Amino acid sequence: MGNDAFDTLMGSMDNPLIVVTAAAGEERAGCLVGFHTQSSIDPERYCVWLSKANHTYRVALRATHLGIHFLTRDDLALAERFGTLTGDTTDKFAGLRTEAGAGNVPLLSDCGNRLLVRRTTLVDEGADHVCIATEMLTAETAGPFEPLRLSEVGHLTPAHEADERHDPPTERAVPTG
Repeated sequence: MGNDAFDTLMGSMDNPLIVVTAAAGEERAGCLVGFHTQSSIDPERYCVWLSKANHTYRVALRATHLGIHFLTRDDLALAERFGTLTGDTTDKFAGLRTEAGAGNVPLLSDCGNRLLVRRTTLVDEGADHVCIATEMLTAETAGPFEPLRLSEVGHLTPAHEADERHDPPTERAVPTG
């Protein structure tokens, strides 16, 4: 079911891209994300939407903290790595400089614009993405930057299609009928 007007509106937004990282136990994950926004000024809150098809979603379900890395126009290689490879079979962090944040979340050392956040709420309304609301713990910036935008990565092929689902599905993600 497509809606041309909705697609046109959303395509015109040309969202900036981020990489979200998570860890649960010794398992690390990260993915390229286009759905995200500040959601409160006081207290400072940020929301990200993760695809249920991604390995990162399954790790984030068990994670207490997330890293939110704001990509610049110079970060296309990171977008390619975190957007086209799957953590199901690939260590996306291999060869990258990282440091462990709260909850052992991997923070990309070479990404100077980032948040370290604590997961507060997960909202699953049965769609292909879930919203994770977070509390900002720390923010770092390398200064003003031009974000890498969705229109600049249209040539990338995602590692998973949006309609893929992995076990365990959430209660509302279980098909009805």
